[in-house]
Amino acid sequence: MNPDAQLEPATAPRMNPLHPPHPLPEGAKPTKVPMRYLPQLSLAERDRRWDRLRKRMLLGRFDALLFLGNDIYWDMGIANIRYVFQVASKISLYGAFFVDRPPVVWNSVAHMNRPYNFLHSTQEWVSDIRPFRGLPEICAELRSRGLERSRIGLVGYSSTIQTVPTLLHGEVEQLKRELPNAELVDASWLIEQMRLVKSEEEIGMLRQAGKIARKVVDAVVNTARPGVTEAEVFAEMIRTQIANGGEPNIFNLFASGPIDHPPTELWHLLHGLDQPQVPSLRPLAENDIIVAEWHTKYGGYLCHTEYTVYVGRKPPRQLLDIFKVCVECLDVSKEVLRAGVTLREAWEAIRKPCHKAGYDFVELGFHAMGLGSPEFPTVIYMPGYGGNALNGHRIGDFVLEEGMTFGNNLDIFDPKWKPDVGCMYSDFMVVRKNGAECLVGTPRELGVTG
Repeated sequence: MNPDAQLEPATAPRMNPLHPPHPLPEGAKPTKVPMRYLPQLSLAERDRRWDRLRKRMLLGRFDALLFLGNDIYWDMGIANIRYVFQVASKISLYGAFFVDRPPVVWNSVAHMNRPYNFLHSTQEWVSDIRPFRGLPEICAELRSRGLERSRIGLVGYSSTIQTVPTLLHGEVEQLKRELPNAELVDASWLIEQMRLVKSEEEIGMLRQAGKIARKVVDAVVNTARPGVTEAEVFAEMIRTQIANGGEPNIFNLFASGPIDHPPTELWHLLHGLDQPQVPSLRPLAENDIIVAEWHTKYGGYLCHTEYTVYVGRKPPRQLLDIFKVCVECLDVSKEVLRAGVTLREAWEAIRKPCHKAGYDFVELGFHAMGLGSPEFPTVIYMPGYGGNALNGHRIGDFVLEEGMTFGNNLDIFDPKWKPDVGCMYSDFMVVRKNGAECLVGTPRELGVTG
């Protein structure tokens, strides 16, 4: 049998037809025009990934991998699917990957597959794309390929915040019922290990995301004025991303408020806030501060940026001093995030300017990033504080490799001045042999609206 030949789709019993007959012109095929305007990874990149994955499957005795997608944590639940198949969707995305046959993708409900599934027009990595009609149909496909007694890896998603793989209990239980003699094993880690070091094509995607992120910096500075609502500033940040080719991914940890306020009235101005806590229709005022962290998404790849903006003409000296230390920490980050350096050497060096100034921090370090965030490894807290997946626990001797990519987390404040006001700052860095490559070019001066 030709291993490249597509099998006839297997149908689980008692399935309704997808829709009434829908005749199409003879020879009609999905348009490929959208591919000219959407980010694309090459077929060579696909073949490189698939070859590496199949070798790992053979070593791990996996006969197939079943990808169970969901939109958990800003759509990062499909990060591993995007890595292997170069497809994305919010509506029911599943995939099966085999050692010796082309993969299959199941996506979306019946009406989204008329006259065809649009994933055929967005990429060329996968050609066998079928409507999703439930796990029983997928299991029927696996049985039709003789895999009902095989070792099957289940692929969800995990990160240093989402530490438990995103395999939904109900789906796993249904798979056990449908495939009672199969050995079902979590294999999410297998893909995530492959994603540790980025290829130059992946870095190219991140570089483009960084260019868009830099435009967002300007959008904040140019929009924030007394009387403008924080919602208007927030909206302009998102508009700038989408209008410049970024995906409509609204990861924007944003906060604003007055620097001067009663000591007994706490504001949340050390780090940005989650949605829907922000944005509100509160109008900005003179002597307000904006702190924000956003992820610009291009071709699925996330570029991390943090920045601080002062609303007014003359920022307080203390705020300028804090920002200066942030820049010092960034410069050290660029120096130490290089191949051959251990994580402990990196985080200790990055924190020295903060400690020397007598300041404190909310986060001070770095986290890996690509199709997900925060990826492994992540070090943003002091040892012994916060979650162990975020504080360097047991990974101090981990050695950086060229091609790893990191967002900086430089969130510093002066507790002797104000315990609830600080600065956020970062760039996005690629580990290189002689020091990090910065992809955003975040300004080295505090944002001042004038």
